[in-house]
Amino acid sequence: MLDRQGRYGGPAEPLAHEAAPGPEHGVRAVVFDLDGVLVDSFEVMREAFSVAYAEVVGAGEAPFAEYNRHLGRYFPDIMRIMGLPPEMEEPFVRESRRLASRVQVFEGIPELLDSLHRSGVPMAVATGKAGERARALLARLGLLDRFEVVIGSDEVVRPKPAPDMVRLAASVLGARPGQTMMVGDAVTDLHSAHGAGVRAAAALWAGVDPEPLLREAPDVVLRSPAELLEHVATPVAAP
Repeated sequence: MLDRQGRYGGPAEPLAHEAAPGPEHGVRAVVFDLDGVLVDSFEVMREAFSVAYAEVVGAGEAPFAEYNRHLGRYFPDIMRIMGLPPEMEEPFVRESRRLASRVQVFEGIPELLDSLHRSGVPMAVATGKAGERARALLARLGLLDRFEVVIGSDEVVRPKPAPDMVRLAASVLGARPGQTMMVGDAVTDLHSAHGAGVRAAAALWAGVDPEPLLREAPDVVLRSPAELLEHVATPVAAP
């Protein structure tokens, strides 16, 4: 359901978490987080955050380690949680755009997306970034056309860790929750997946600390992009 600002509100009550199907049933739709899953933007985020902190707060070391613990959330929400000025968003976005050419696709991701596309598996992105920024980045990297929809945190009433983004993505992809997988590298991604009733996959190829993710009991742990293919349904050949 859309509100008057065109943002998705989602149902008030969480969907029941379906039992994860075994590999013989497989995943029929995939929702990806963006940063730390599809693209390596860590150093760009660090530099942009440091510049924004210096401009708005002033001297001193920018608390990037704390910021990093909240990745997956919308930037204004992180500022609120950390008690930092919301005015940091403007220079952060400005610097992120300026440094965008340094963001690279993780090794194995283009091959993974190509394999899923050839198998007819519909894909979406649900990201902590604003939607326009996410789509511009994916277009620059030549990946945008692989996704049925790219949903930013500014395009839903309740961004991650709420389930709204993942629910909306699954709805657009036309997949049942039990046949949909959310692939993320942050606790917020797994919370969103569990709340939406979809399978939660912890992506570890960016070198994140696995312990916080494992404590969230993901359905699947992926150490490389190619491992996702082991959980995807094999298309049935036409007679």
